[in-house]
Amino acid sequence: MVKTFDLLLKNGIVVNHDGAGPRDVGVTAGRIVEIGALSSADAGEVVDCAGLHVLPGVIDSQVHFREPGATHKEDLETGSRAAVLGGVVAVFEMPNTSPLTTTAEAIGDKLARARGRMFCDHAFYVGATHENARALAELELLPGVSGVKIFMGASTGDLLVPDDEGVREVLRHGRRRVAIHSEDESILREAKARARAGDWTSHPDARPPEAAVASTKRLLRLARETGRRIHVLHVSTAEEIPLLAAAKDIATAEATPQHLTLAAPDCYERLQGFAQMNPPVRDGVHRAGLWRGVAQGVIDVIGSDHAPHTRAEKEKPYPASPSGMPGVQTLLPLMLDHVAQGRLTLARLVDLVCHGPQRVFGIAGKGRLAVGYDADFTIVDLKARHTIAHAEQATKCGWTPFDGVTVTGWPVGTIIRGRRVMWEGEILGAPAGAPVRFQETLGPAPA
Repeated sequence: MVKTFDLLLKNGIVVNHDGAGPRDVGVTAGRIVEIGALSSADAGEVVDCAGLHVLPGVIDSQVHFREPGATHKEDLETGSRAAVLGGVVAVFEMPNTSPLTTTAEAIGDKLARARGRMFCDHAFYVGATHENARALAELELLPGVSGVKIFMGASTGDLLVPDDEGVREVLRHGRRRVAIHSEDESILREAKARARAGDWTSHPDARPPEAAVASTKRLLRLARETGRRIHVLHVSTAEEIPLLAAAKDIATAEATPQHLTLAAPDCYERLQGFAQMNPPVRDGVHRAGLWRGVAQGVIDVIGSDHAPHTRAEKEKPYPASPSGMPGVQTLLPLMLDHVAQGRLTLARLVDLVCHGPQRVFGIAGKGRLAVGYDADFTIVDLKARHTIAHAEQATKCGWTPFDGVTVTGWPVGTIIRGRRVMWEGEILGAPAGAPVRFQETLGPAPA
């Protein structure tokens, strides 16, 4: 009897738990149902992946899509369009919007805004404050919530919990892993005077390495004290890597493509405000330290920290220029180029952008190319050479710090729950993204 599927991916090199090799993938009802030699099977849709690698769907667990409140920079529709063009099947969006995402009503509003407008699947962080700390145990269990986010140091927006007692109170309430922007606010305030007007090369001085290191030391102590799992976002210093390595039982960590690709002072001299983000891109010594963290397995996840601002805002003289840069569309191309350059293997990249988010956040049914999982695939051409350009960016801000950079490796297709959403740079069909589900918040099966 001939096997029949809704979708059949044929002739590709599948990269998954079984290594990399020629395998076909059969999909029915949005789920993977068979992996193997399926040349004799029939399907409603057949996608020939000859010459291409089929990866699990890439998940970007840190984006700022600016809606509500700053939709002149980005919104859920444009941000998700950029995501799927970059091969990303799901995003976790940050809470420093206006109003802040700190209540059940704000989460509900974001989910409603996403419905019928986002091309990729999605979840939203709830922001921690002194005022909502006791409510977080309930808020983190709401459908569509990826977890709690703490800003220990001020960045874009008004979310801030800088003191030990405040962080301790947040960590005491709830059980899911907490994501944290780890910079020490008191050190940042003292160092603010080091910012030199009009000189972006002083940004790493105004937010020095010791702010990140001191904060992460405090954070790890508080996590142990409260017995709470934590996830340190956008690690930027070499010194944090051994601290995190000694705390893998409670702490996971993220690096960004920006911190792994750019280096001070060159990036500030070339890009000025367009290289400015928090925590800062630092010098080559710190970049090398982050790569050691990747190689040694200390870094668990690569996230883009997509945080767009308009050109006019970024062109303001330092320090009036805001911190943040777009990245969801370039995350995978940049990391594929690092694979091409021999800095990491393709298997390790899949671990960082697929399996890692699934493990760290307990995603249900995503992050693995395996039978029973959502039929999410990122299909890439490892040999394609492509020059990144401002003009092709779907983000509303319309620019990228990597304009003019030629990379080897490019996303050809994005398939979400068995539906082709992007193919060869073209978005297909209407937005149909859905909330991501999590193992710790799965409700009872419908009657």
